[in-house]
Amino acid sequence: MKLEGSCHCRAVRFSLESAQPYPFMRCYCSICRKTAGGGGYAINLGGDNRTLKIHGREHIAVYRARLEQADGSMALSSGHRHFCKTCGSALWLWDPNWPDLLHPHASAIDTPLPVPPEHTHLMLDSKASWVEVKRGEEDRCFADYPDESLADWHERHGLSDI
Repeated sequence: MKLEGSCHCRAVRFSLESAQPYPFMRCYCSICRKTAGGGGYAINLGGDNRTLKIHGREHIAVYRARLEQADGSMALSSGHRHFCKTCGSALWLWDPNWPDLLHPHASAIDTPLPVPPEHTHLMLDSKASWVEVKRGEEDRCFADYPDESLADWHERHGLSDI
């Protein structure tokens, strides 16, 4: 499925192909919550980085989160969180560990997205105290990372050939 997206001020517009366009995975980690999740979580989709087309690249900045290590030191996350430096809209996450993948924020997508049959709530141990998890009957919840990938979830639901 072709996804088209933009920032709020439309200085950045982009498109890419996605085999995982269902916005089912809600991440409650502090990074997603503070950089992109006004409701206390962010929703990332799966996309093919090789198909990414960008208009307004000069308006994009990248944030790499600082992660506290067990010894108290700080390390940079390998994830590159792209955002519009004009309006601040979160756009996508790219990680060099998986260079062919791109994870656009569902909130930046202008293409109508399909409604997922269930949601996965992850990183709940990082959830802010004020956030209420709106758990559906079939939803799955994880304290940390889920036991299946975006692609595996789509496959399990027979949604991988969109």
